[in-house]
Amino acid sequence: MHPRLSILYTAALWVVALLLPGCIDSYSPEVLSSPRHFLVVDGFINSQGVTTISLQRTIDITTKTPPPPEKGAVVSIEEENGARYVLPEGAVKGTYSSAPLTLNPQKNYRLRILTATGKEYASAYTAVKTTPPIGDITWQASDKGVDISLSSYDASGQTRYYRWEYAETWEIASPYNPTVEYKNNRMQEITTPFPTSCWSTGTSSDIEIASTVRLTEDRVSNYLLRSLPTTTDRLRIRYSILVSQHAQTAEEYMYWELLRKNTENIGTLFDPLPSQLTGNIRCLNDENELALGFISAHSLAQKRLFIGRGELPRTWLIQSGYEGCLPPDTVKLYTGFKSPAEILKAAFSIPGYLPINEVDGGYTARSRECIDCRLRGTAVKPDFWP
Repeated sequence: MHPRLSILYTAALWVVALLLPGCIDSYSPEVLSSPRHFLVVDGFINSQGVTTISLQRTIDITTKTPPPPEKGAVVSIEEENGARYVLPEGAVKGTYSSAPLTLNPQKNYRLRILTATGKEYASAYTAVKTTPPIGDITWQASDKGVDISLSSYDASGQTRYYRWEYAETWEIASPYNPTVEYKNNRMQEITTPFPTSCWSTGTSSDIEIASTVRLTEDRVSNYLLRSLPTTTDRLRIRYSILVSQHAQTAEEYMYWELLRKNTENIGTLFDPLPSQLTGNIRCLNDENELALGFISAHSLAQKRLFIGRGELPRTWLIQSGYEGCLPPDTVKLYTGFKSPAEILKAAFSIPGYLPINEVDGGYTARSRECIDCRLRGTAVKPDFWP
């Protein structure tokens, strides 16, 4: 599940919980074990590019399976008293994307959804905002790790409300490069080598927002976006962060601020009580149906930063992520009890246990998780990677 969707699911549970009487003793109300399956709408109307909307349903808090996607819906962007743009469902079910669009900044737009079961939803019409470019993304090393900060400025003074997301990519490498493989009941030289490098990705989960309403300038300075400890494997070889900046309306900013308080500041008797929020999406043909999410219309500004291992202090004990894989096992062939062929078959007929190299009297070996970096990412080098 995308981290931002998990935040919305948490908000959905608070909506249910607000209907319940408060108490201090532990209490598991029946309603939480059978919640309504609310529609969760994630995304925004991109006024200068591709709009991607994800639709899913909330599930029981005790359910172990992923939230179900809302498949087969008809999703469209509607211009007030004007054009309509359809977002077809993609290969990933529940995800709907438009063609690249350039929307009229003088018009208002909304998102409209017709589900396969006939429920019709629409967001409120909203004006188009232009997101200013990100000024600078900088990083600084300290005794605790790396702090990544950003600055932004709108000379027109029209933004005032900002939200940021980021996607991280980092290079990984397995500690082993097998030269042999067990195939057809015998050991042989490996025919298809394992990749030596892979790339893993992650996305932001915290709600990052800021307002300049109380400032004389529409300027954000040195906003701390991300902190990485000195030991993280993300900094082992090369790390990249792609920051996305969103210009918001005052109403959308209030929605994300309330959502942040509901999901991040709850936990003690002294924290603020959760507040009910649903966003700006309503069901048009059933007032009892609830949808979660806030749809706005704005352009998107992005900027990327790279950090290489050689730029960081040499004294940092940066982990590889494979610490539990060291040292390798050794499969000895001459034990006096079984033949080498029997030993090899017994060892490497186990799914996921692989030989690495021949050594004196046997072979080194480890689990596939320790050898194949594709289990932690992709071996396809990103097109933006240097």
